[in-house]
Amino acid sequence: MEKKPYHHLSNGTFRNPEGSPKRDTKFKWSFKTFKKEKKKLDMTVPSEHIVGKEKVLSDFEKFKNDSYIAWIGHATFIIKLGETTIITDPVFSNNAGPLIFGPKRFTKPALNLKEIPKIDLFLLTHNHYDHQDMMTIRRFPYKNAKVILPLKLGKYFTRNGYKDVNEMDWYDEIKINKKLKITFLPAVHWSKRSLTDTNKTLWGNFLIEYDGKKILFACDTGVGDIYKDLGNKYGPVDLSFINIGAYNFYPMMPIKDKSAFHTNPEEALSIGRDLKSKKVIGMHWGTFVLSLEPIMEPMKRFKDSAEKYGYNKNDAILFKIGQIDTIDDIID
Repeated sequence: MEKKPYHHLSNGTFRNPEGSPKRDTKFKWSFKTFKKEKKKLDMTVPSEHIVGKEKVLSDFEKFKNDSYIAWIGHATFIIKLGETTIITDPVFSNNAGPLIFGPKRFTKPALNLKEIPKIDLFLLTHNHYDHQDMMTIRRFPYKNAKVILPLKLGKYFTRNGYKDVNEMDWYDEIKINKKLKITFLPAVHWSKRSLTDTNKTLWGNFLIEYDGKKILFACDTGVGDIYKDLGNKYGPVDLSFINIGAYNFYPMMPIKDKSAFHTNPEEALSIGRDLKSKKVIGMHWGTFVLSLEPIMEPMKRFKDSAEKYGYNKNDAILFKIGQIDTIDDIID
């Protein structure tokens, strides 16, 4: 029999790459404690964090013939590369959970779902509610888009009318056109949507190669030995999107600012360094309260720590929600 890859377990579930951290056994989740600690957070959102809707719409029109990156919020970006427009982990619901449950947004998406430009490629990294949003999937206006997603997640799309649905294992590649190739790579995370499906679907990062440039879009991830391996095999990377929020679960977790499956801002920069990434965009912050760090802390720590990890401050990039910049301006 053919030997299963390390991340495929015999019971049909998946696991993280060798050398990945384990969840701290002293971590004791308590909704009561989380709710109590969350009430202490200052929920004031600085006006400079968000671009006004009128400007967002005019900028999409202004840049429609360019290659660009736009932040809709959380891990949802629209990335236009030549004639192909990509959306990542689109979440347009008001909350990240089943039905009306789960964390509520404290910032709205930059656009409504009906206002987004035509999407050609839909990338989904994993099945957590703040990434796989079934309301968005059901109401998505461009179901002719090619969907690329981890193993075992295709059913959520085929049953909702999508025709071009492609499940990928780690290291699988799909060539989109002469200039664009997508490779699915390992991440240090997990999957779960119900009480009975833990790690029954895969998770992972997308390496987007376009016209000689390499862009890595991370799943939620923690640190791990895998990133040095990926840097050696696929680097240097021109631009990486890495999560910088949802890392502090103290006092439920005995160590502050430490999570096995969500990098803090400094760890995100260390992953960028391991990937030999020239620039890093901090994402997965400023939208939902998923943990207990101050809501604007990730951006400050990300910028303040850049030089310690070998980056100029300008190469540790933070977008405003609704901001659009051309690829040429970002990757120069």
